[in-house]
Amino acid sequence: MNAAAQPGPRIATLDIVRGVAVMGILAMNIADFAMPPAAYINPLAYGHEGPADLASWAVSFILFDGKMRGLFSFLFGASMLLVIEGAEAKGESSTSVHLRRMAWLALFGLAHFCLIWHGDILFGYAVAGLVAWFFHTRSTRALVRIGIGFIAVQLLLFVVMAAGIFHLAAAAAAPGASAEVLSAWAGKQAAFGAPSPEQLRGALELHRGPWSGLVRDRLIDNPAMPFTTLAFFTWETIGYMLLGMAALRSGFLKGAWEPSRYRRIAALCLITSLLAYGLYAAILFADGFSARMTAAIWLAATVPIRPVAVIGMAALIILVTRAGGPLVERIAAAGRAAFTNYLGTSLAMTTLFYGYGLGLYGELRRVELWLVVFAAWGVMLLWSKPWLERFRYGPFEWIWRSLARGSPQPMRQ
Repeated sequence: MNAAAQPGPRIATLDIVRGVAVMGILAMNIADFAMPPAAYINPLAYGHEGPADLASWAVSFILFDGKMRGLFSFLFGASMLLVIEGAEAKGESSTSVHLRRMAWLALFGLAHFCLIWHGDILFGYAVAGLVAWFFHTRSTRALVRIGIGFIAVQLLLFVVMAAGIFHLAAAAAAPGASAEVLSAWAGKQAAFGAPSPEQLRGALELHRGPWSGLVRDRLIDNPAMPFTTLAFFTWETIGYMLLGMAALRSGFLKGAWEPSRYRRIAALCLITSLLAYGLYAAILFADGFSARMTAAIWLAATVPIRPVAVIGMAALIILVTRAGGPLVERIAAAGRAAFTNYLGTSLAMTTLFYGYGLGLYGELRRVELWLVVFAAWGVMLLWSKPWLERFRYGPFEWIWRSLARGSPQPMRQ
């Protein structure tokens, strides 16, 4: 998200990379907005009618899955460090400033989850930001080591989960499997494989129904979802934030390194990650996207490769946008208003797909969803720059900053 707390000189590369991230994350989230939840992970769960849809999944998986969220987390950590150091430079309590920002972000996240969309990341970012704060004074090397340590915890957790799913699959296939085991395996099948017709019908009816039904589902039927997500995914997020702090301190995210270094990092990291993700996709195609293999790859196998991909993408973005230009300026503006663009995307997509809006939920094939993604990218690029030529912040950035500061902040340029 955009750092809603520093009015001083901005670091252009942070805005540019953040702009790419806020646009790219929709390319993955669009399946979750438009289709039953299992389709986000497994292309055979819904929205598959031919090779074009499978190819669409492969593009999203190889280029976007987890990587845009990783870029977000990198940039969040870097921006958080800027805010803390900026407060200290002004003689303010950086602890107080940071705690207020994270508290309001957590409330934004819970409201986003309850009222708009179940896929919120803001609450998790707020909690991860609170933990990352304890390490912000550490050296660049220490931040890298600790960040890798948090990612290792995430990897260990997901390896254990994936192993448990393989064990459950074997137990369910054994003669005389108990009803409890079969029920547990059916739940995993619904999450990582192909949901039953009844489960798909239930998801379609819920999302094509009234807004009150969706709110009830989140508040009454699934109130623990933000906290469950927190327990399973926050380790990696904290690690990325710490790596983002290190990348800022080292000059990497400031664009301060020589172009040759960015070229070497981009080539090494992207070739490695593309080969790995391409191999994972090939394994899934050969396996037929079984629930246990999908879980193993989506949960565990991608964890150690994802930070490599994120660093490579950041290096490439910094390298290719170094010369600037009209398009780069618009991408940077989208990054400056990333908080508004993120929440605005949720409002727009849920209105487009859910029953209280245009009701297109479950109506479009996976490949057709790219038209929606491209249109949303166009809107982000069109509105952000002219708005920020007149105002200091995006609308939600201004609200967040004003709440965290305890008074309305100057808005006009």
